[in-house]
This record gives sequence, C-alpha cells and structure tokens, in this order.
Amino acid sequence: MTAQPAQPERSGRETAPPMPFEASLVKAVFRDVTPLHVSRSAVWAAASVTRTVLTELIDGARRAAAAEARRKLIPGDLLSALDRNVELEVGHTWYDHSPTFRGLTGVLYDSEGVLVPSRQRGGSRRPSAVAGAHRFEAGVKRLLRGRGATAVPAMVRDLDGIASVFLTDLARDAAMVVREGGGGRSGAVAPVPFLKDSRPAPAARRGDARTIGRDDVLAAATTRLFGGNLRQRALTEAREATQNHPAG
Repeated sequence: MTAQPAQPERSGRETAPPMPFEASLVKAVFRDVTPLHVSRSAVWAAASVTRTVLTELIDGARRAAAAEARRKLIPGDLLSALDRNVELEVGHTWYDHSPTFRGLTGVLYDSEGVLVPSRQRGGSRRPSAVAGAHRFEAGVKRLLRGRGATAVPAMVRDLDGIASVFLTDLARDAAMVVREGGGGRSGAVAPVPFLKDSRPAPAARRGDARTIGRDDVLAAATTRLFGGNLRQRALTEAREATQNHPAG
C-alpha cells in the first residue's frame, strides 16, 4: 500500500479568522477621504478592526434575539445590543440616516432655534460613508454566516451602514494621525478617558509622512473605540491579522 504524503502543519494564516471585507474595498474607503498612500498592513488592520466591531454588534443582537426565542435578527435586536453595551455605540452618522434609530438620536434645531424635520437633515451627513454603505453587503452577509446568524434585509442594511461609517471615520482618523505626527483624534470634542486596560495612542509616530501605516490605524482605533474591552480586543486582533499578511 502506497504511503500517503505527510500533511503540512497548519499555519497562522489558516487559523486566523477570515476577513469578510476585501482589501480593495477597504482601500477604496481610504481613497474616499485621503490622498495619502495606504500600506497593506494598514488596510488589513482597518479591515480587522471593522470586523471586530461588526462581530460584537452581531453577537449582541444574537443574544437579544435568543432571549425572545428567535433565530433571525431584526433591527430591534441591534437596538437591544446597543442598550446593553455602550461600547458598541459606533457609526453615529448612520444613526441619523436609518429609520431604526429614529427617535433615539434626539431632535435637531437650526440656527434660529427652529426644529429641523428629519427629511431635511441630510446636510449634516457625510455622503461618502452613507452612500457607499451598499458596498459592504457581501462582507456583512459573510460575517453573519460565520457567526451562525441570519438577518432581515433592514438589519443587514444597518450593519452595512455602520460598517461604512465606522471604517470611513477610522480612515479619516488614521490620516489625521499621519498629518499631525501623533495619535490625535479627528473630530473629537473631548479627550477620551484613560482606561487602565487600554493602550494610549503614541505621542509621536515614526515612518513615512506620506503613508498611512498599521500603527496609524491602531492609534486611530484606540481613540475611536472608547470602550475598554472592545478596544483591547480590536487592537489585539488587528495586530494578529497584520502578522498574517504582507506589510508592504
């Protein structure tokens, strides 16, 4: 009987969690917000952080659905997940756009103190993130399947939107880190409180001033994700993801 060839040992690439968002898509998001070059490791880090955030949202929604003996996720499950875990409150620009969050984001007033109807609030949104949300549908569906979950179309649409807005904000923050030469936060109105289990962004960066690198994305994620557990997990998984992909 002919001996079978020995099977190769499993590598880190095989055991790493699959990336639901294609590198070309993530790179396109960076191109929407900055002319800076983006390294491969930065692309994979951004994709990984976004995956971690979406995974947490899906798992929180699954727990909410399970409490009502349902298998298919609905937008109400997303709201329940956010109510139970403040760390998951990301992608706020999408909240003003989606019917799921209507009535939960407060009312808006113009400069004269007059209430602004919801249909007129489009001027305050970022069109690139909202209009491009449909690009994430395939990745969101892959991520749902990977978590053993199914969702109604409206839920998929909300996850699309949150992924698009979050990744756009992350890319914009990473570009700001490069321009400022450190770990500053773009658009922040107050400093993020220091958490003992978190790693603060570096005071100064090293590297090409025209290229967004992995550490720039990690610095952006450190300030974009204010929750201790979610932030630490996102940073850890992003570092692991970039060890399994070229850094060029």
